[in-house]
Amino acid sequence: MNQVALGTVGQALEWARDELRSSAAGSLEAQVILSHLLGQSRPWVLAHPEVELAASLADTYRRQIRSCAAGLPLAYLTGHQEFFGLEFEVSPAVLIPRPETELLVERAQAWIEGEVRAQRRSPSQLQVVDVGTGSGCIAVSLAAGRKTLKVVAGDLSREALQVAGRNVLRHHVADRVALVQMDLLTCLRGPLDLVCANLPYIPSGELAAWPALQFEPRLALDGGEDGLRPTTRLLGQALTRLGPGSLALLEIEASQGRAVESLARSLFPSARIKILPDLAGHARLLEIGA
Repeated sequence: MNQVALGTVGQALEWARDELRSSAAGSLEAQVILSHLLGQSRPWVLAHPEVELAASLADTYRRQIRSCAAGLPLAYLTGHQEFFGLEFEVSPAVLIPRPETELLVERAQAWIEGEVRAQRRSPSQLQVVDVGTGSGCIAVSLAAGRKTLKVVAGDLSREALQVAGRNVLRHHVADRVALVQMDLLTCLRGPLDLVCANLPYIPSGELAAWPALQFEPRLALDGGEDGLRPTTRLLGQALTRLGPGSLALLEIEASQGRAVESLARSLFPSARIKILPDLAGHARLLEIGA
């Protein structure tokens, strides 16, 4: 069967829109992928439909559009994702940063600012940990926001840490973000002042019902039978590691609010415990003030 010619930018976009017609964002995805391959902005692509495409680039575009149509996330095709106003490298070795996780960063920053204003501790004195760092988006965002803050960023996956390492270098925080291969908090003694974590929280049996997640690493998604196994382990370890006046922030799945709050109260009966909603009003963040 003859392939449609993709000789110009306009022809390529027209073909791609047809290939992605089942996607609500198909037109946008077609533009973003082509602008990435051309190294031009999206407005430039739209303004130059007559520009001719090299045959090799047209072939690459064809392959990437078909991968996109098959469900491969746009971020994996372009190799980057914006998070908290910064651009991060991503690959199938790491979870794609989501806007919902920005709530965790906002709360962490607010707590750090509170410590500074109250003159209890300076950022350089705080022991901060990002557990399950993945792309490093949380650790890097925190370090980039406070020039003297140091963060330990841990992950079980060596491949994820390699991606995080490149993001640390990209944002010039290599002197303040220490990347460590570790299982939750097992290799840290404490006392810790701030623990941040976006752990796997989808129940194992429900992963198949989320086809959009099939391309992302199962290690970063699978929360065990009830979705709470990693959270339960982390909170158990945090019992002996959180210092006085510390804070733990854990992203959770929207349906887990009551279960996670109950778990936290059983382990930290004297702590200040809150479940915070995201912008959509869904339970999203467990906050434990020790």
